[in-house]
Amino acid sequence: NALEIGCGTGAFARALAERCKRVVALDLSSEMIRVARSRSSQFDNLEFQLADAMTWNFPQSHFDFICSIATLHHLQQRELFVKIKDALKPNGVLVVLDLVESNSLVERMLDVFGLGVSGSLRLIHNGRLKPPAEVRKAWEQHGKHDHYSTVSQMRALADEILPGANVRRHLLWRYSLVFRNTAPQITQKTASA
Repeated sequence: NALEIGCGTGAFARALAERCKRVVALDLSSEMIRVARSRSSQFDNLEFQLADAMTWNFPQSHFDFICSIATLHHLQQRELFVKIKDALKPNGVLVVLDLVESNSLVERMLDVFGLGVSGSLRLIHNGRLKPPAEVRKAWEQHGKHDHYSTVSQMRALADEILPGANVRRHLLWRYSLVFRNTAPQITQKTASA
C-alpha cells in the first residue's frame, strides 16, 4: 500500500500503481485531481482524493510506502511528519523530494551552477530559456505562502521526529529525505501489557 502526498496530475502515482497493490494519491487542487483521474483510468488500484494532507485522516500503521515530491514546502512539516510516521507500517518507508533554501557558501555555489543546468534543461525540453510570462506569474502566485527549510533545519526536524532518516542536499534547489520506520508495531496486546 502506497500513499503520495501532493500528486499533481498523477504521473508518479501511476508509476507507483504499476508496482504496488494499492495507491492512494492526494492533492488539494480539484483541477489536478480531475486531470490525474482522466489520465489514469487504466489503473483500478489507484485512487485519487481531493484532500488537504494537513486535515486528512491518516490510517494508523497502514502504508508500506509514503512519498511526497515538491509539496512539503507548502505544509506544516513538523505536524505532517508525525502523522506520516504513525501511518507507516513497521519497516515502511517515507521518501521526500522537496525544495530547499541555501544557507552556506557551498550551497550558493551549487545554486549558481544549478541556474545554468536549469536553463539548459528548459531550453532542451521547451525550446526557451525562460517560461512564458503567464507561467512565471502563476508560479509567483503559487509560491506566496511557501516555507523553504534549510538542509540543517530538515536534518534537525528529522532527528526529532524521524530518527535515522537520511537527509541529503541535491542540485537544482532540492533535498531528499529517506526514512524507514524501524519502530515496533504497537498492538492491542502490547499496549495493555
